[in-house]
Amino acid sequence: MLRLRAFRPTNDKIVKIQVHPTHPWLVTADASDRVSVWNWEHRQVIYELKAGGVDERRLVGAKLEKLAEGESEPRGKPTEAMRGGSVKQVSFYDDDVCFWQLWRNRSAAAEAPSAVNNVTSAFSSPAPSTKGRHFLVICCENKAIFLDLVTMRGRDVPKHDLDNRSLLCMEFLSRPSSGDGPLVAFGGSDGVIRVLSMITWKLVRRYTGGHKGSIACLMTFMASSGEALLVSGGSDGLLVLWSADHSQDSRELVPKLSLKAHDGGVVAVELSRVSGGAPQLITIGADKTLAIWDTISFKELRRIKPVPKLACHSVASWCHPRAPNLDILTCVKDSHIWAIEHPTYSALTRPLCELSTLVPPQILASHKKLRVYCMVAHPLQPHLVATGSNVGIIVSEFDPRSLPAVAPLPTPAGSREHAAVYVIERELKLLHFQLSNTANPSLGSNGSLSEAARLRGDSIEQLNVKQIKKHISTPVPHDSYSVLSVSSSGKYLAIVWPDIPYFSIYKVSDWSIVDSGSARLLAWDTCRDRFALLESALPPRIPIIPKGSSSKKAKEAAAAAAQAAAAAASAASSASVQVRILLDDGTSNIFMRSVGTRSEPVIGLHGGALLGVAYRTSRRVSPVAATAISTIQSMPLSGFGSSGLSSFMTMDDGLSSYKSPAEAAPQNFQLYSWETFQPVGDFLPQPEWTAWDQTVEYCAFAYQQYIVISSLRPQFRYLGDVAIPHATGAVWHRRQLFVATPTTIECVFVDAGVAPIDIETRKRKEEMKLKEAQARAVAEHGELALITVDGPQTATQERITLRPPMLQVVRLASFQHASSVPPFLSLPKQAKVGGDESMMPKEIERKVNEVAVGGGGVSVAVTRFPSEQKRPVGPLIVVGVRDGVLWLIDRYMCAHAISLSHPGIRCRCLAAYGDAVSAVKWASRLGREHHDDLAQFMLGMGYATEALHLPGISKRLEFDLAMQSNDLKRALNCLLTMSNSRDIGQDAVGLDLNDILTLTDKKEVVVDAVQGVVKFAKEFLDLIDAADATAQVDIAREALKRLAAAGSVKGALRGHELRGLALRLANHGELTRLSNLVNNLITVGSGREAAFAAAVLGDNTLMEKAWQETGMLAEAVLHAHAHGRPTLRNLVQAWNKVLQKEKEHGPSTKTDATAAFLASLEEPKLTSLADAAKKPPIEILPPGMTSLYGPIPGQKKPGLPTQGAGLLQQPSKPLMLEAPASAPSSEASAPVATESDAPPPSESGAAPPSDSDAMPPSKSNDLGPSETEAPVSSEPQAPTPSESSAATTSEQNAPATDNQTTTSSSVSDLDPNATTGIVPAASTGGEATTEVPKMVQNSEGATIPNAAPMIDFS
Repeated sequence: MLRLRAFRPTNDKIVKIQVHPTHPWLVTADASDRVSVWNWEHRQVIYELKAGGVDERRLVGAKLEKLAEGESEPRGKPTEAMRGGSVKQVSFYDDDVCFWQLWRNRSAAAEAPSAVNNVTSAFSSPAPSTKGRHFLVICCENKAIFLDLVTMRGRDVPKHDLDNRSLLCMEFLSRPSSGDGPLVAFGGSDGVIRVLSMITWKLVRRYTGGHKGSIACLMTFMASSGEALLVSGGSDGLLVLWSADHSQDSRELVPKLSLKAHDGGVVAVELSRVSGGAPQLITIGADKTLAIWDTISFKELRRIKPVPKLACHSVASWCHPRAPNLDILTCVKDSHIWAIEHPTYSALTRPLCELSTLVPPQILASHKKLRVYCMVAHPLQPHLVATGSNVGIIVSEFDPRSLPAVAPLPTPAGSREHAAVYVIERELKLLHFQLSNTANPSLGSNGSLSEAARLRGDSIEQLNVKQIKKHISTPVPHDSYSVLSVSSSGKYLAIVWPDIPYFSIYKVSDWSIVDSGSARLLAWDTCRDRFALLESALPPRIPIIPKGSSSKKAKEAAAAAAQAAAAAASAASSASVQVRILLDDGTSNIFMRSVGTRSEPVIGLHGGALLGVAYRTSRRVSPVAATAISTIQSMPLSGFGSSGLSSFMTMDDGLSSYKSPAEAAPQNFQLYSWETFQPVGDFLPQPEWTAWDQTVEYCAFAYQQYIVISSLRPQFRYLGDVAIPHATGAVWHRRQLFVATPTTIECVFVDAGVAPIDIETRKRKEEMKLKEAQARAVAEHGELALITVDGPQTATQERITLRPPMLQVVRLASFQHASSVPPFLSLPKQAKVGGDESMMPKEIERKVNEVAVGGGGVSVAVTRFPSEQKRPVGPLIVVGVRDGVLWLIDRYMCAHAISLSHPGIRCRCLAAYGDAVSAVKWASRLGREHHDDLAQFMLGMGYATEALHLPGISKRLEFDLAMQSNDLKRALNCLLTMSNSRDIGQDAVGLDLNDILTLTDKKEVVVDAVQGVVKFAKEFLDLIDAADATAQVDIAREALKRLAAAGSVKGALRGHELRGLALRLANHGELTRLSNLVNNLITVGSGREAAFAAAVLGDNTLMEKAWQETGMLAEAVLHAHAHGRPTLRNLVQAWNKVLQKEKEHGPSTKTDATAAFLASLEEPKLTSLADAAKKPPIEILPPGMTSLYGPIPGQKKPGLPTQGAGLLQQPSKPLMLEAPASAPSSEASAPVATESDAPPPSESGAAPPSDSDAMPPSKSNDLGPSETEAPVSSEPQAPTPSESSAATTSEQNAPATDNQTTTSSSVSDLDPNATTGIVPAASTGGEATTEVPKMVQNSEGATIPNAAPMIDFS
C-alpha cells in the first residue's frame, strides 16, 4: 500500500518544497536558505546553491560570461553579488509546468455543469514559450533568481527593479497574447502584486488596493465562466480576487472581490477539482482552521480544524482511487500526513500515514521526533506525495496500482456510443461516451488533452469526446475502495470491496443483484461466465482510538487492535478459493468448492483463460504482517469509523514485489484449468496483473520492471518480455497490447512468429483431417473409396519458413511536452533567458509541423511515429480500441481518446489486427523513407506478400520479402537491378580472358555487372535453390547465366561459390556452360575449382588438364593412378622434374672429397668423383608403380620423412611416396587422396606456386576414414573404383552442400610456407630416417601424436 519511494537525509530542516510535473525533480529550500534540485528517481542532486547569501560560484561564472561576451566591467555591483535574504518560495517554470497549470485550471472549471463552451472544448497547448529551457525560479526577500537548468545561466532581478519592496511569494500567469512573453507575479510586503515579463525583465503591471498587510500566497485559477482569475491571501486574513485576463492595458488593476478568510492571516491557498461541480478553493490560516470556498458565489462552504492545537502549513487537493472519499491532504508540524474526507459529509480528519515508519530507523535515533515542515502532492501522479521534514526529504508512494472504480461494457454491434459503469459515493452510474465533431457545452471536460499535442499542420480534426453520465437506480452497499470487473460476455458486472470484504454480482440488463457475499478477491474466466472468489470470514472490527485521549487508553486500544488483527490473520489463512458459474437463467451456482490442495493462504487471484492463484510464501509471518497481507490493507479507508491508526499501512502486502533485484521473486503463482481445476504447468513468480487476449492466443504477465508476453497456441510458449516498468493495466486488441503506466501509454505489437512446433501441429492437423475424411468416405462408400487415382503430381511445394517472434513497443502518450527547439540553436548572445519568439529559424518551424503534401494532395506524415500525445492525469482504466481511437477513463470518470490516426501507427494497428491490405493502402500517407521500417514490421507479423506492395521499399528489402513470399520472379528482378547485371550472361557477350585483358569502354558495363554479381553471389545461389525447390526452372537458369558469367573472371567468386556454381550448372544440365566454366577457370589459374567443375561434369581428361595446366601435378598423378590412366608415367615424370628443379634451387651444401667418396660407395653407377657430389634424381611414385630409373633388385631405397599432412593410408592398399631424406618437406607438395570422380581441392603442405590464393576447403559429401588418420587436414580418402559412380551421383543430387565450408583448414592454408607437422632428421644416404614424433592438432582441436610409420615397398 504505502512505501518509501525516495529519501534524502539533510542536516537542516526542509521548509519549502516543489515538484516538477513531468521530470522526476524536486526543488527544496532549507532553513539556512540553501536551495537544491534533486532527481528523486535516480537519487542524485542536479544543482545546489546558497540563495540567502552570495553564491561565489555564480558570481565567478557571471564575471567569466561577461568577459567572454566582451563586456567591460560593469560600474555597479553585479546582481549576483547581492545577498538574497531568506528564501520565500521555490518553483520550476518551463513549457510542461505552463501546460499542466493551464490544464489543471481548465479541467477543474470544465467540471461545472454551467461551464461555457470555450472551457470544455479541446484546447491546443500554448505555444512553447521557454524553447526547451527549464527554469528554476527562487523568490528571495531581496531578489528573484531565474536559473536555466539546461545552460546553467542565470538572471537575478533585484527588488529595486520591483519598487524596492521585499518579495514574499510568486505565481506564473498563463501566457497572454501580447509580446511580453511569460509573466510572473510577485506578492510584495506592501500588499501590491507586481508582474514581471520574463523577456524584457521589466515591470509590466501592478495589482493594488487589495491588501493592507503583506501578501502570503498567490494562485491562478479559472472560473467556470472561462475567466482567468488570480487569488491572493494576505497577512491581514483577506482573500482577494483579481482578473488575470491581460486584455486590459491598464498598468494598475484593482480587485474584483475581497473577503475575510482567516484571523491572523492566510497561509496557503489551493484549487480543488470537484467531480460534476464548479471548482472550489481551499485556504488554511494562522487560526488553525481550513476553509473551503465555492468559486461561483464565493461563499464559505465549510470550515474545520483539521488537527486540534496545531496550525496547518501545507495543503493539497487529492484524488486517489484507493481512498475514494479522501479529498484534501494537509500537514501540521508532526510526523503524519493528514487526510480530510469529503466536505459534503463528515469532513473527518484522519492520519493518512505515519512518516516515521517509513524513514530508516538509524536516522530517527539521533532526532527526538520527526516533524513535517512542508508537503506537496505530485500534480500528475497522485500516488506520490513529497514532504520536507527535519530529517530530510521523504517521497512516499501510495498504492500506485489501484485503479479507478470503473469498468467498460462491451459496445453493441453497429453502435457508435460506448458505455462504462462506475461507482461513486454509494451510487452506480453509467458513463456514455463517443467521438463527436462538435463540442457540447453542457458536458464535462471532454478529452481536453487527448489532442493537445496534435501536429499543428495536421489536417485531422481534433478529437472531441461527447460524454453523458446517467444514474442507475440500484444503490451500492458500501462507499469504500471498490474494484469493478465485467464478465466475458458483458452480461454481468462484479464489484468487490476488499476492505469490507464484500462482493456483489449485478446483471447488466436490469441491474439486479445475482450473487453477493463476503470475498476479498474475484477473477473472471475469459471464455465463459464463471468466476473464482476468495471467500473470507468477516474480520473482527478494529476498535477506534478516540482522539486526544490519554496514552494509557491508546496503549490498551493498540493491544486490542493487535489482538483483532491476529484473529483476522487466522481467518484469512483458512479462506479457500471457490468457483461459481452463472447460468443463462441468471442464477449463480457453486461449480467447485475449493480449488487447489495447498494449505498456504491465497493472496491473489488472476482471471483469464486459466485461473491464476497466488499463495503466500512462508517467509514473513508476523501476525501484523499477516493481517496486512490477508486483508490487503489494514483499515477500511471510509465507511466505518475513523481511527487513530494510519489508513495506509507500510506493511508489505504480498502484492507489492518491491524487493531488491538481487532477491529473486518467490515462485508462488499457480495456473489452474477452469474445467478440471488441475494445476497447469509449474509455479511461476507472481505477476502484478495478467491480461489475456479474447481469442485466447496471447497473454501478458506484468512484473515490477517488465511485462512477459507468451503465446497460447498451439502450445504455451514464451515470446519475450518488454521493459515497461510499473505498468498498471493493459488490454489486448488482437495482436496489440495497450499498456498504461503511471506516466505513459504504450502500445506493444506482438506476433508469435512461426516455430517448428507450429509446422508440426499444422502437419498433424492436416493428417487428422485426411484420416477423418477417409473414415467418412469408408463409412459412406465402403473400402473402394480408398482407391485414389494418381493424378499428375505438381512439383511445387510450399516452403514454410520459420519466423522469430516479434515484439515492438511504441509510446503513444506521455506527460512530457513535445520537445521544442533545443536551447543551443538560439544565438549565444540572446540565450540569456527567454529569447524572443521571432528567433525560431524557419526550417525548424517547418520540421515541427511534420506534415508534407504528397502527390494528389494527400498529406503525408514526415515522421515515422506521431509525436507523443498528452496522457490524461492520474491512474487510468484502458478501455480499448473503439472507432479507431484508444479510449481511456480517468479517476474523475472522464473518457479520453488517444488518436491512432498517424499513418505510422495506423498501418501497424491494421497489420496487427490482420488487415494487411488496408495497412498497405494507408501506407501511401506515410513518407516513403519509412516504408522499409513498416515492411520489416509487416514481415515480422507474417505479411511478406502484402509488404511487397509498399511503394517505397528498398530493393534489398524487396528481394528478402520476395524470397519470403515465394515471389521468385520479383526476387530475380530485384537481384538483376541491384547487381546491374541485366545485360550480361546472354550468350552473345563472350567473356573470356582476352576480353578481360582488353576491356574497351563498351565492356565497362560488364565489369560493373561482374562486380555486382560477385557482391550478391550468395543471394543468387539462394535464389537458384529456391527456384529449384519450387520447380521454376526458367528463373534458376536466368540467375545461373549471370553467375556463370561472373565465375569466368579471375578471382571474382570465392572457391566455395565456384563449387556451388559448378554443382548447380551440372544439376541444370548446362554442360556447355560448365565446360566453358572449366576452360575459363583453367585460363585464370583456379586449378582446384576447375578440377571440381570437371569432376561434376564427369570428364577425367578435363580434370587432368585442369591440374596439369595450373601446376597441381601431385593431384594429377594421384588421380591418374587411381583410374589407371595411360598418362600416368608422363605425369609422374613431369612432377618429379618439377620437384627436382625446386630442390636444385635450394641451398647447396659444400661437399668435400671424403664425403663424396663415401657417398659414391653406396651408389651402383659411380663414374667419377664429380658425379658422386650429385644427388640422384627425385623419385616419388604412387604405390605399385615401377621405378622410372629401373633400380637394381635387392637394393634398399632410402626412406622419406612423411609429408605435411601425415600419411593418408587407405585400408585396402598402402600408399607410400618416396624421396631422398634431404628433400625438405616444405618444398614437396603433399599427396592428396581423392575421390575418383570429384576430387576436392588440394590441402597440401605447401600450396602450389600457381595457385596464389589459398581457397577454403570444401567438405565433400562422403568423407573417408576417421579424422585420426588425417590429423591436420580432413580430406576424404579415394574410394575404390566401385564407389566412384556413387560418389558422382550423390554429388550431383545434393546441390546445397557445397556452401558449407569445412571448419578445419590445414596448416598450409594459414601459412603456405610453414613446414607442417614433422621435422625430418638429418641423415646420410643409407640410413633409414629417424622420425621425430610431434603433437599436431587435428581439425577438432584434439592433440594426437603424428608419428607416421614408414612402409617400404620397393
